[in-house]
Amino acid sequence: MKPLISLSNRIMQRYLPDPFLFVVILTLVVFGLGLIFTDSTSIQMVQFWGEGFWALLAFSMQMVLVLVTGYVLASSPIFKRFLGFLASFAKSPGSAIVIVTVVSMIASWINWGFGLVIGALFAKELAKRVKNVDYRLLIASAYSGFVVWHAGFSGSIPLSIATEGHPFQDLIGVISTGDTIFASFNLIIVAVLFVVLPITARLLMPSKDETVTVDPSLFNETAAAVETEALTPAEKMENSMVLSVVIGILGVIFLGYYFVKNGFALNLDIVNFLFLFLGILFHGTPKRFLAAVQEAIKGASGIVIQFPFYAGIMGMMTASGLAVVMSEAFVSISNDVTFYFFAFISAGIVNFFVPSGGGQWAVQAPIMLDAAQTLDASVAKTAMAVAWGDAWTNLIQPFWALPALAIAGLKAKDIMGYCVFILVISGIVISLGLLFL
Repeated sequence: MKPLISLSNRIMQRYLPDPFLFVVILTLVVFGLGLIFTDSTSIQMVQFWGEGFWALLAFSMQMVLVLVTGYVLASSPIFKRFLGFLASFAKSPGSAIVIVTVVSMIASWINWGFGLVIGALFAKELAKRVKNVDYRLLIASAYSGFVVWHAGFSGSIPLSIATEGHPFQDLIGVISTGDTIFASFNLIIVAVLFVVLPITARLLMPSKDETVTVDPSLFNETAAAVETEALTPAEKMENSMVLSVVIGILGVIFLGYYFVKNGFALNLDIVNFLFLFLGILFHGTPKRFLAAVQEAIKGASGIVIQFPFYAGIMGMMTASGLAVVMSEAFVSISNDVTFYFFAFISAGIVNFFVPSGGGQWAVQAPIMLDAAQTLDASVAKTAMAVAWGDAWTNLIQPFWALPALAIAGLKAKDIMGYCVFILVISGIVISLGLLFL
Protein backbone atom coordinates (compact mmCIF):
# COMPACT_ATOMS: atom_id res chain seq x y z
CA MET A 1 0.00 0.00 0.00
CA LYS A 2 2.90 2.37 0.64
CA PRO A 3 3.37 3.37 -3.04
CA LEU A 4 -0.37 4.10 -3.32
CA ILE A 5 -0.32 6.09 -0.08
CA SER A 6 2.66 8.08 -1.29
CA LEU A 7 0.95 8.75 -4.62
CA SER A 8 -2.28 9.82 -2.92
CA ASN A 9 -0.43 12.24 -0.65
CA ARG A 10 1.49 13.74 -3.58
CA ILE A 11 -1.70 14.21 -5.60
CA MET A 12 -3.49 15.91 -2.70
CA GLN A 13 -0.52 18.13 -1.92
CA ARG A 14 -0.25 19.18 -5.55
CA TYR A 15 -3.88 19.56 -6.61
CA LEU A 16 -6.16 19.99 -3.57
CA PRO A 17 -6.68 23.72 -3.11
CA ASP A 18 -7.07 25.59 0.14
CA PRO A 19 -10.51 24.89 1.72
CA PHE A 20 -11.61 28.44 0.86
CA LEU A 21 -10.84 27.90 -2.83
CA PHE A 22 -12.52 24.48 -2.57
CA VAL A 23 -15.79 26.04 -1.40
CA VAL A 24 -15.57 28.74 -4.10
CA ILE A 25 -15.11 26.07 -6.80
CA LEU A 26 -17.94 24.04 -5.25
CA THR A 27 -20.16 27.13 -5.43
CA LEU A 28 -19.52 27.49 -9.16
CA VAL A 29 -20.07 23.76 -9.74
CA VAL A 30 -23.46 23.81 -7.99
CA PHE A 31 -24.40 26.97 -9.88
CA GLY A 32 -23.68 25.22 -13.19
CA LEU A 33 -25.42 21.99 -12.20
CA GLY A 34 -28.48 23.96 -11.18
CA LEU A 35 -28.67 25.53 -14.63
CA ILE A 36 -28.24 22.17 -16.37
CA PHE A 37 -30.46 19.88 -14.31
CA THR A 38 -33.21 22.18 -13.02
CA ASP A 39 -35.50 24.80 -14.51
CA SER A 40 -33.74 27.56 -12.57
CA THR A 41 -32.36 30.55 -14.45
CA SER A 42 -28.99 32.12 -13.74
CA ILE A 43 -30.69 35.03 -11.97
CA GLN A 44 -32.65 32.63 -9.79
CA MET A 45 -29.53 30.65 -8.89
CA VAL A 46 -27.83 33.86 -7.81
CA GLN A 47 -30.92 34.70 -5.78
CA PHE A 48 -30.95 31.27 -4.10
CA TRP A 49 -27.25 31.64 -3.30
CA GLY A 50 -27.54 35.11 -1.81
CA GLU A 51 -30.67 34.35 0.20
CA GLY A 52 -29.10 31.27 1.73
CA PHE A 53 -25.71 32.87 2.41
CA TRP A 54 -26.35 33.79 6.03
CA ALA A 55 -28.47 30.77 6.98
CA LEU A 56 -25.68 29.19 9.04
CA LEU A 57 -24.68 32.19 11.16
CA ALA A 58 -25.85 30.66 14.45
CA PHE A 59 -24.25 27.33 13.58
CA SER A 60 -21.02 29.07 12.53
CA MET A 61 -20.79 30.70 15.95
CA GLN A 62 -21.41 27.33 17.59
CA MET A 63 -18.54 25.83 15.59
CA VAL A 64 -16.21 28.70 16.50
CA LEU A 65 -17.04 28.02 20.15
CA VAL A 66 -16.44 24.29 19.67
CA LEU A 67 -12.93 25.15 18.52
CA VAL A 68 -12.23 27.87 21.09
CA THR A 69 -13.72 26.23 24.19
CA GLY A 70 -12.22 22.85 23.29
CA TYR A 71 -8.78 24.37 22.85
CA VAL A 72 -9.09 26.36 26.08
CA LEU A 73 -10.11 23.26 28.05
CA ALA A 74 -7.32 21.16 26.56
CA SER A 75 -4.67 23.79 27.32
CA SER A 76 -5.57 23.82 31.03
CA PRO A 77 -3.07 22.08 33.34
CA ILE A 78 -5.56 19.46 34.59
CA PHE A 79 -6.75 18.43 31.13
CA LYS A 80 -3.20 18.35 29.80
CA ARG A 81 -2.34 15.83 32.50
CA PHE A 82 -5.41 13.74 31.58
CA LEU A 83 -4.52 13.70 27.88
CA GLY A 84 -0.95 12.96 28.84
CA PHE A 85 -2.12 9.96 30.88
CA LEU A 86 -4.05 8.59 27.87
CA ALA A 87 -1.09 9.27 25.59
CA SER A 88 1.23 7.31 27.90
CA PHE A 89 -0.34 4.08 26.65
CA ALA A 90 1.11 4.69 23.18
CA LYS A 91 4.58 3.18 23.07
CA SER A 92 5.23 3.38 19.32
CA PRO A 93 4.02 5.29 16.24
CA GLY A 94 1.74 2.39 15.30
CA SER A 95 0.09 2.20 18.70
CA ALA A 96 -0.36 5.99 18.71
CA ILE A 97 -2.26 5.80 15.41
CA VAL A 98 -4.49 2.99 16.69
CA ILE A 99 -5.22 4.65 20.04
CA VAL A 100 -6.10 8.06 18.60
CA THR A 101 -8.48 6.42 16.10
CA VAL A 102 -10.29 4.48 18.83
CA VAL A 103 -10.52 7.46 21.21
CA SER A 104 -11.85 9.68 18.44
CA MET A 105 -14.46 7.11 17.43
CA ILE A 106 -15.67 6.69 21.01
CA ALA A 107 -15.89 10.46 21.51
CA SER A 108 -17.65 11.01 18.16
CA TRP A 109 -20.17 8.23 18.84
CA ILE A 110 -21.02 9.93 22.14
CA ASN A 111 -21.28 13.39 20.60
CA TRP A 112 -20.06 14.74 17.27
CA GLY A 113 -18.84 18.11 18.60
CA PHE A 114 -17.03 16.38 21.44
CA GLY A 115 -15.38 13.98 19.01
CA LEU A 116 -14.20 16.67 16.60
CA VAL A 117 -12.29 18.51 19.30
CA ILE A 118 -11.09 15.69 21.54
CA GLY A 119 -9.65 13.68 18.66
CA ALA A 120 -7.51 16.54 17.36
CA LEU A 121 -6.37 17.61 20.83
CA PHE A 122 -5.43 14.06 21.76
CA ALA A 123 -3.52 13.71 18.49
CA LYS A 124 -1.46 16.78 19.36
CA GLU A 125 -0.66 15.32 22.78
CA LEU A 126 0.47 12.07 21.16
CA ALA A 127 2.66 14.01 18.73
CA LYS A 128 4.45 15.53 21.73
CA ARG A 129 5.17 12.19 23.34
CA VAL A 130 5.65 9.62 20.58
CA LYS A 131 8.75 9.90 18.45
CA ASN A 132 8.73 9.36 14.68
CA VAL A 133 4.94 9.32 14.33
CA ASP A 134 3.62 10.89 11.14
CA TYR A 135 1.73 13.98 12.27
CA ARG A 136 -0.46 14.13 9.17
CA LEU A 137 -1.66 10.55 9.64
CA LEU A 138 -2.16 11.17 13.35
CA ILE A 139 -4.59 14.01 12.62
CA ALA A 140 -6.24 12.11 9.75
CA SER A 141 -6.78 9.15 12.10
CA ALA A 142 -8.28 11.44 14.72
CA TYR A 143 -10.62 12.95 12.14
CA SER A 144 -11.58 9.54 10.75
CA GLY A 145 -13.40 8.71 13.98
CA PHE A 146 -15.98 11.31 13.00
CA VAL A 147 -17.44 8.84 10.47
CA VAL A 148 -19.50 7.13 13.22
CA TRP A 149 -21.12 10.25 14.64
CA HIS A 150 -24.45 9.96 12.82
CA ALA A 151 -24.85 6.40 14.08
CA GLY A 152 -24.41 7.50 17.69
CA PHE A 153 -26.06 9.40 20.51
CA SER A 154 -26.01 12.76 18.70
CA GLY A 155 -27.18 11.53 15.28
CA SER A 156 -29.51 14.27 14.07
CA ILE A 157 -31.61 12.09 11.74
CA PRO A 158 -32.40 9.23 14.15
CA LEU A 159 -32.99 11.68 16.99
CA SER A 160 -35.26 13.80 14.80
CA ILE A 161 -37.56 10.96 13.75
CA ALA A 162 -37.68 9.74 17.37
CA THR A 163 -39.06 13.10 18.49
CA GLU A 164 -42.78 13.70 18.78
CA GLY A 165 -43.92 16.28 16.24
CA HIS A 166 -41.05 15.87 13.77
CA PRO A 167 -41.76 17.16 10.23
CA PHE A 168 -42.47 13.71 8.74
CA GLN A 169 -44.53 12.24 11.55
CA ASP A 170 -47.70 12.12 9.43
CA LEU A 171 -45.85 9.98 6.90
CA ILE A 172 -43.85 7.57 9.09
CA GLY A 173 -44.91 8.20 12.68
CA VAL A 174 -42.35 8.32 15.49
CA ILE A 175 -39.43 5.88 15.04
CA SER A 176 -37.72 4.75 18.25
CA THR A 177 -33.92 4.91 18.49
CA GLY A 178 -34.16 1.19 19.23
CA ASP A 179 -34.93 0.77 15.52
CA THR A 180 -32.18 3.13 14.36
CA ILE A 181 -29.18 3.88 16.62
CA PHE A 182 -29.56 0.69 18.65
CA ALA A 183 -30.77 -1.56 15.84
CA SER A 184 -28.63 -4.64 15.35
CA PHE A 185 -27.58 -3.72 11.78
CA ASN A 186 -26.36 -0.30 12.95
CA LEU A 187 -24.50 -1.61 15.99
CA ILE A 188 -22.79 -4.29 13.89
CA ILE A 189 -21.62 -1.70 11.35
CA VAL A 190 -20.26 0.48 14.17
CA ALA A 191 -18.56 -2.50 15.83
CA VAL A 192 -16.89 -3.59 12.58
CA LEU A 193 -15.67 -0.04 11.94
CA PHE A 194 -14.18 0.05 15.45
CA VAL A 195 -12.02 -2.89 14.38
CA VAL A 196 -11.38 -2.03 10.72
CA LEU A 197 -10.61 1.70 10.93
CA PRO A 198 -7.76 1.49 13.49
CA ILE A 199 -6.21 -1.35 11.50
CA THR A 200 -6.59 0.64 8.27
CA ALA A 201 -5.02 3.72 9.82
CA ARG A 202 -2.13 1.61 11.11
CA LEU A 203 -1.55 0.15 7.63
CA LEU A 204 -1.45 3.68 6.16
CA MET A 205 1.76 4.54 8.01
CA PRO A 206 4.23 5.91 5.46
CA SER A 207 7.79 4.69 5.01
CA LYS A 208 10.37 6.15 7.34
CA ASP A 209 11.83 8.50 4.73
CA GLU A 210 8.37 9.93 3.94
CA THR A 211 7.23 10.32 7.56
CA VAL A 212 6.48 13.92 8.49
CA THR A 213 7.08 14.66 12.16
CA VAL A 214 6.82 17.84 14.20
CA ASP A 215 9.02 19.35 16.86
CA PRO A 216 7.21 18.69 20.18
CA SER A 217 8.40 22.05 21.52
CA LEU A 218 6.10 23.78 19.02
CA PHE A 219 3.12 22.58 21.07
CA ASN A 220 4.29 24.05 24.36
CA GLU A 221 1.98 26.93 25.15
CA THR A 222 3.22 29.56 27.56
CA ALA A 223 0.75 30.15 30.36
CA ALA A 224 0.03 33.69 31.43
CA ALA A 225 2.15 34.57 34.41
CA VAL A 226 0.49 35.43 37.72
CA GLU A 227 1.46 38.90 38.84
CA THR A 228 2.28 38.75 42.52
CA GLU A 229 2.53 42.50 42.89
CA ALA A 230 -0.51 43.80 41.10
CA LEU A 231 -0.59 47.58 41.18
CA THR A 232 -4.29 48.14 40.65
CA PRO A 233 -7.54 46.55 41.86
CA ALA A 234 -8.26 45.54 38.25
CA GLU A 235 -4.98 43.61 38.02
CA LYS A 236 -5.69 41.90 41.31
CA MET A 237 -9.04 40.69 39.99
CA GLU A 238 -7.43 39.45 36.77
CA ASN A 239 -5.03 37.28 38.78
CA SER A 240 -7.53 36.15 41.41
CA MET A 241 -9.15 32.72 41.41
CA VAL A 242 -12.26 33.91 43.26
CA LEU A 243 -14.28 35.14 40.28
CA SER A 244 -13.32 32.15 38.16
CA VAL A 245 -14.37 29.72 40.89
CA VAL A 246 -17.68 31.50 41.53
CA ILE A 247 -18.76 31.69 37.88
CA GLY A 248 -17.39 28.22 37.21
CA ILE A 249 -19.44 26.73 40.04
CA LEU A 250 -22.57 28.42 38.68
CA GLY A 251 -21.92 26.75 35.35
CA VAL A 252 -21.40 23.34 36.98
CA ILE A 253 -24.64 23.71 38.95
CA PHE A 254 -26.56 24.37 35.75
CA LEU A 255 -24.95 21.37 34.08
CA GLY A 256 -25.97 19.19 37.02
CA TYR A 257 -29.54 20.48 36.73
CA TYR A 258 -29.55 19.87 32.97
CA PHE A 259 -28.31 16.28 33.20
CA VAL A 260 -30.70 15.42 36.02
CA LYS A 261 -33.60 16.77 33.99
CA ASN A 262 -32.60 15.47 30.52
CA GLY A 263 -30.29 12.54 31.15
CA PHE A 264 -27.06 12.27 29.15
CA ALA A 265 -28.56 14.16 26.21
CA LEU A 266 -25.65 16.09 24.76
CA ASN A 267 -26.16 18.74 22.11
CA LEU A 268 -23.75 21.28 20.68
CA ASP A 269 -24.76 24.04 23.10
CA ILE A 270 -24.31 21.79 26.13
CA VAL A 271 -20.91 20.58 24.89
CA ASN A 272 -19.77 24.17 24.45
CA PHE A 273 -21.18 25.12 27.85
CA LEU A 274 -19.37 22.19 29.46
CA PHE A 275 -16.05 23.00 27.76
CA LEU A 276 -16.35 26.71 28.55
CA PHE A 277 -16.99 26.47 32.27
CA LEU A 278 -14.57 23.63 32.88
CA GLY A 279 -12.00 25.73 31.04
CA ILE A 280 -12.72 28.69 33.33
CA LEU A 281 -12.33 26.49 36.42
CA PHE A 282 -9.30 24.57 35.23
CA HIS A 283 -7.31 27.68 34.23
CA GLY A 284 -7.74 29.11 37.70
CA THR A 285 -7.51 32.84 36.99
CA PRO A 286 -9.27 35.07 34.46
CA LYS A 287 -5.91 36.17 33.07
CA ARG A 288 -4.82 32.62 32.24
CA PHE A 289 -8.24 31.80 30.81
CA LEU A 290 -8.30 34.87 28.55
CA ALA A 291 -4.75 34.19 27.36
CA ALA A 292 -5.87 30.71 26.29
CA VAL A 293 -8.92 32.18 24.52
CA GLN A 294 -6.73 34.64 22.66
CA GLU A 295 -4.50 31.82 21.47
CA ALA A 296 -7.45 29.62 20.49
CA ILE A 297 -9.29 32.24 18.45
CA LYS A 298 -6.41 32.44 15.95
CA GLY A 299 -7.52 29.20 14.33
CA ALA A 300 -11.16 30.18 13.80
CA SER A 301 -10.73 32.24 10.62
CA GLY A 302 -11.54 29.35 8.26
CA ILE A 303 -14.87 28.69 9.95
CA VAL A 304 -15.85 32.37 10.00
CA ILE A 305 -15.15 32.91 6.30
CA GLN A 306 -16.12 29.58 4.72
CA PHE A 307 -19.33 28.57 6.46
CA PRO A 308 -21.41 31.36 4.84
CA PHE A 309 -20.32 30.06 1.42
CA TYR A 310 -21.51 26.57 2.35
CA ALA A 311 -24.80 28.10 3.44
CA GLY A 312 -25.08 29.71 0.02
CA ILE A 313 -24.41 26.34 -1.64
CA MET A 314 -27.12 24.75 0.51
CA GLY A 315 -29.47 27.54 -0.55
CA MET A 316 -28.88 26.76 -4.24
CA MET A 317 -29.16 23.00 -3.73
CA THR A 318 -32.47 23.15 -1.88
CA ALA A 319 -34.26 26.08 -3.51
CA SER A 320 -33.41 25.02 -7.06
CA GLY A 321 -34.44 21.41 -6.42
CA LEU A 322 -31.00 20.11 -7.41
CA ALA A 323 -30.74 17.96 -4.27
CA VAL A 324 -34.10 16.40 -5.10
CA VAL A 325 -32.97 15.68 -8.67
CA MET A 326 -29.86 13.89 -7.38
CA SER A 327 -31.84 11.83 -4.88
CA GLU A 328 -34.51 10.86 -7.41
CA ALA A 329 -31.83 9.73 -9.87
CA PHE A 330 -30.58 7.13 -7.40
CA VAL A 331 -34.08 6.07 -6.35
CA SER A 332 -34.97 5.44 -9.99
CA ILE A 333 -32.28 2.74 -10.33
CA SER A 334 -33.01 1.07 -6.98
CA ASN A 335 -34.90 -2.10 -6.14
CA ASP A 336 -35.87 -3.65 -2.82
CA VAL A 337 -32.36 -5.13 -2.43
CA THR A 338 -30.17 -2.21 -3.51
CA PHE A 339 -32.33 0.62 -2.19
CA TYR A 340 -30.44 1.10 1.11
CA PHE A 341 -27.11 1.08 -0.71
CA PHE A 342 -28.20 3.73 -3.21
CA ALA A 343 -29.79 5.79 -0.44
CA PHE A 344 -26.38 5.71 1.28
CA ILE A 345 -24.47 6.67 -1.88
CA SER A 346 -26.89 9.46 -2.81
CA ALA A 347 -26.67 10.90 0.70
CA GLY A 348 -22.89 10.81 0.48
CA ILE A 349 -22.95 12.81 -2.75
CA VAL A 350 -25.55 15.32 -1.54
CA ASN A 351 -23.48 15.79 1.62
CA PHE A 352 -20.74 17.44 -0.44
CA PHE A 353 -23.13 20.26 -1.23
CA VAL A 354 -25.38 20.23 1.86
CA PRO A 355 -22.93 19.44 4.69
CA SER A 356 -25.54 19.48 7.44
CA GLY A 357 -27.25 16.34 8.67
CA GLY A 358 -30.49 18.09 9.57
CA GLY A 359 -30.54 20.20 6.41
CA GLN A 360 -29.80 17.23 4.20
CA TRP A 361 -32.57 15.16 5.81
CA ALA A 362 -35.08 17.94 5.20
CA VAL A 363 -34.22 17.80 1.50
CA GLN A 364 -33.88 14.05 0.99
CA ALA A 365 -36.44 12.66 3.41
CA PRO A 366 -39.56 13.20 1.25
CA ILE A 367 -38.02 11.31 -1.68
CA MET A 368 -36.36 8.55 0.34
CA LEU A 369 -39.30 7.89 2.64
CA ASP A 370 -41.78 7.77 -0.23
CA ALA A 371 -39.50 5.37 -2.13
CA ALA A 372 -39.08 3.19 0.98
CA GLN A 373 -42.83 2.82 1.34
CA THR A 374 -43.24 2.10 -2.36
CA LEU A 375 -40.58 -0.63 -2.19
CA ASP A 376 -41.88 -1.88 1.18
CA ALA A 377 -38.47 -1.15 2.68
CA SER A 378 -37.72 -0.38 6.33
CA VAL A 379 -38.21 3.31 7.05
CA ALA A 380 -35.83 3.14 10.02
CA LYS A 381 -33.08 1.53 7.95
CA THR A 382 -33.67 4.04 5.15
CA ALA A 383 -33.16 6.89 7.61
CA MET A 384 -29.93 5.33 8.85
CA ALA A 385 -28.71 4.77 5.28
CA VAL A 386 -29.05 8.50 4.69
CA ALA A 387 -27.42 9.20 8.06
CA TRP A 388 -24.43 6.99 7.22
CA GLY A 389 -24.07 8.65 3.81
CA ASP A 390 -24.08 12.07 5.44
CA ALA A 391 -21.31 11.04 7.85
CA TRP A 392 -19.28 9.03 5.32
CA THR A 393 -18.20 11.73 2.86
CA ASN A 394 -17.32 14.08 5.69
CA LEU A 395 -14.00 12.25 5.50
CA ILE A 396 -13.11 14.21 2.36
CA GLN A 397 -15.27 17.29 2.94
CA PRO A 398 -13.20 20.21 4.35
CA PHE A 399 -16.34 21.74 5.94
CA TRP A 400 -16.20 19.50 9.01
CA ALA A 401 -12.42 19.14 9.05
CA LEU A 402 -11.88 22.86 9.65
CA PRO A 403 -12.02 22.76 13.49
CA ALA A 404 -9.66 19.77 13.65
CA LEU A 405 -7.29 21.34 11.11
CA ALA A 406 -7.29 24.62 13.02
CA ILE A 407 -6.39 22.84 16.25
CA ALA A 408 -3.69 20.82 14.50
CA GLY A 409 -2.25 23.71 12.51
CA LEU A 410 -2.51 21.78 9.24
CA LYS A 411 -4.20 22.27 5.87
CA ALA A 412 -6.79 19.98 4.30
CA LYS A 413 -4.32 18.74 1.69
CA ASP A 414 -2.05 17.48 4.48
CA ILE A 415 -4.53 14.81 5.63
CA MET A 416 -6.80 14.13 2.65
CA GLY A 417 -4.38 11.70 1.01
CA TYR A 418 -4.94 9.39 3.97
CA CYS A 419 -8.63 10.19 4.33
CA VAL A 420 -9.31 8.95 0.78
CA PHE A 421 -8.20 5.44 1.75
CA ILE A 422 -10.23 5.54 4.97
CA LEU A 423 -13.23 6.70 2.92
CA VAL A 424 -12.96 3.69 0.59
CA ILE A 425 -12.56 1.12 3.37
CA SER A 426 -15.31 2.56 5.57
CA GLY A 427 -17.59 2.87 2.53
CA ILE A 428 -17.17 -0.84 1.79
CA VAL A 429 -17.98 -1.79 5.40
CA ILE A 430 -21.07 0.44 5.56
CA SER A 431 -22.33 -0.67 2.13
CA LEU A 432 -22.02 -4.36 3.01
CA GLY A 433 -23.78 -3.77 6.29
CA LEU A 434 -26.70 -1.98 4.65
CA LEU A 435 -26.99 -4.61 1.91
CA PHE A 436 -26.76 -7.79 3.96
CA LEU A 437 -27.75 -7.03 7.58
